[in-house]
Amino acid sequence: MTASGTFAERRWTSPDGLSLFARDYAPGSGAAKPPVIAIHGLTRNSADFGAVAPLLAQSGRRVLAVDVRGRGLSDRAPDPMTYTPDVYARDVLALMDQAGIERAVLLGTSMGGLITMALAAIRPRAIAAAILNDVGPEVAAEGLARIAAYAGQPVEIGDWSDAAAYVQRTNGAAFPHYGPADWDAFARRVFRQQPDGEIVLDYDPDISAPIRAAGAKALVPNLWPWFRRLAKKRPTLLIRGATSDLLSPAIAEKMRKAAPDMAFAEIPGVGHAPMLDEPEAKAAIFEFLAGLD
Repeated sequence: MTASGTFAERRWTSPDGLSLFARDYAPGSGAAKPPVIAIHGLTRNSADFGAVAPLLAQSGRRVLAVDVRGRGLSDRAPDPMTYTPDVYARDVLALMDQAGIERAVLLGTSMGGLITMALAAIRPRAIAAAILNDVGPEVAAEGLARIAAYAGQPVEIGDWSDAAAYVQRTNGAAFPHYGPADWDAFARRVFRQQPDGEIVLDYDPDISAPIRAAGAKALVPNLWPWFRRLAKKRPTLLIRGATSDLLSPAIAEKMRKAAPDMAFAEIPGVGHAPMLDEPEAKAAIFEFLAGLD
């Protein structure tokens, strides 16, 4: 591994031979604690955790923020039908096995939360605790339809101002308080500049192939058995953006009834999905993690 800022660059091999990437943040001093594995959303990558991961590491937890296959610095999959939560979950288990991690706190944003629930179905003992960021075992159809409308679709970007305008168009409702500098930083997390200068989205357009193949069935998945297995006898925190169009108030309330011991935090003024740099989100996460020690 080579050092890069506050994290080291770690690679591991998926069960089907892909080279996958994670940002590896070393823990601060203190007693050893279960590490955090942070998993991003559908069209995003490990850079989404660039603000919260160093804080978690300073608190004494190693943090591995992954680039799920097909995103960021991870390999693109030859078979796009492997872009599914169960395959992603087995990729994360391969990381844990190769890094010698028996149990971890899983922090999953959107699709990352679905992967966390899949992990609970495959190897429940691997999860010491779970944080679900704006996602549940069912999701609002309108939110998924919005994401499906742009995920994997071609976009022409001439310069970084075009990239910032694109992310503002697709995410503006979720972050109404963002200004030009915020949108520029957002763009630089989700786009990358090629050696020839071209600016492209930092994911394989085929990540949406399984969604397209499933059709209407993909828009309202029912993962309640996965969620119940995750939240049963395991510390769990649900974070919801107050204006989220993916995790509706009704779904969040249903989750809380199904898992009455689950911690819950709603982040004001934010939609899908909180970036976890919001004061309320950070407070909820650190209070939750402190309760595990």
